[in-house]
Amino acid sequence: MELRCKKVKDIVLENSASASVFFRYGIDYCNGNMSLEDLSGENSANIDEVLHDLENISHQGTPFYLWPLDLLLDYIIKYHHRNTKEKGAYLLSMIENVKDNYGMEYPELNELFNQVKLSMHDLESHFQKEESVLFPYLYELFDASHNEEYIETMHCGTISNPIRVMTMEHENERMRYMHLRKITNGFRVPDENLCINYEQMMVELETFVEDLFEHIFIENNILFPQFEKLEREWVR
Repeated sequence: MELRCKKVKDIVLENSASASVFFRYGIDYCNGNMSLEDLSGENSANIDEVLHDLENISHQGTPFYLWPLDLLLDYIIKYHHRNTKEKGAYLLSMIENVKDNYGMEYPELNELFNQVKLSMHDLESHFQKEESVLFPYLYELFDASHNEEYIETMHCGTISNPIRVMTMEHENERMRYMHLRKITNGFRVPDENLCINYEQMMVELETFVEDLFEHIFIENNILFPQFEKLEREWVR
């Protein structure tokens, strides 16, 4: 199938390095059920330029869809959860510092600070629910499938119930950061003469959001669908 006709999420599943291309052009790949051809009428990105960059990716990204599911859970907890908490706190302090210096001249910094602060609170709650409620059962379900043994139903009735909550929270964060991308003009410094702290803040913000979107993509498009399939097979 021609690349422009493929769904965006399928392109990322086949090569996770393509996620950085979509992210750079502001194309939402987390819930990318549309093809590039469809997006040509809905996104300001030049699709021919996107295709050119996709076709010239110099390396294959991490094949997350081939990883064992328990390894994927480990990666999410030990990389995404830890990184988001640590980098998020550092990022928030950087935004606050820049806001205090430039908030009058660039009022969008006030909204940026308030939204990232709220996001840190919401993500802390999100990760806590994953680690204490959902993921322990997913590990158990993985072991059951690996050993070809049936297990009891989750206390929530089905994993689809907490997964529905997690995906709703993912959507809230996705929309939040797509909005922040817009008000910061694609994470760009508004004036090249501003201090290095402003530029560094934008670099950190963009990296933070790109990692968060990877988290959302992996869970929505790989982890959750595969575990729902296992539940149908191994829960009685």
